[in-house]
Amino acid sequence: MKMTVVYHSVSGNTKKMAECIVAGANSVQGMEAKAFHTDAIDEDFAKESKCIILGCPTYAADTPASFHAWMEQGFRALAPAGKIGGAFSTAQFTHGGDELVIQTIMAHMLVSGMMVYSSGGSKGAPVIHLGPVAIATANNDEMLEPYKETFKIYGQRMAEQTIATFGE
Repeated sequence: MKMTVVYHSVSGNTKKMAECIVAGANSVQGMEAKAFHTDAIDEDFAKESKCIILGCPTYAADTPASFHAWMEQGFRALAPAGKIGGAFSTAQFTHGGDELVIQTIMAHMLVSGMMVYSSGGSKGAPVIHLGPVAIATANNDEMLEPYKETFKIYGQRMAEQTIATFGE
């Protein structure tokens, strides 16, 4: 079964977190996950995927303009209807609007006919209510380190739910 993670990244932080999600998903037997920047999506792979996760940095408590435009104009080319969807964000400081970014992404998913999932509190710690968030300044791997495990767990949980929903 396939999972696609699509991200927008300028500094590299969002890309690194997308790669953590992919690593977690690929740790689940039967799942093949890949990450793609919005400028280089393997549309055939994404169309075959049963789960699509979207992520971007937080700019002024919102999605970056180019990512928002892609969600409005390019996202539906991935045939998202009926698939499981998830969202994540990165930011340079806490309380910068990450949850608003994740909710914006999820709203686009719901309008596109997706089933949104995050695991919430149902799996215990770490609790991931809407989607994971990483806080770090540009290109600061040391600041990203504490978040990597949560992003891997998120990828694993998304893969497990996708397989449970669609079968092997």
